Amino acid sequence: MSSPFAFLADAPLGTRVVVRTRIPGGYTDALGFLRGRSAASVSVETKRGLVTLAMADVVAAKAVPPAPQPRPRRT
Repeated sequence: MSSPFAFLADAPLGTRVVVRTRIPGGYTDALGFLRGRSAASVSVETKRGLVTLAMADVVAAKAVPPAPQPRPRRT
């Protein structure tokens, strides 16, 4: 198993990812598309917009499959 840093460095931009980061009091996840990266940070485009995460706070990262198609409404 590779480290989250190696995964984020090697994953193609546009890959759907989940990145877990450390925050005061626990952890939080960012789910979306990998849009940018540097040695110090990674950018993920989520449903709520572009978020920039410090690499020092990243504890896990992996690719995730595409979101499921919306179900048709019952009538």
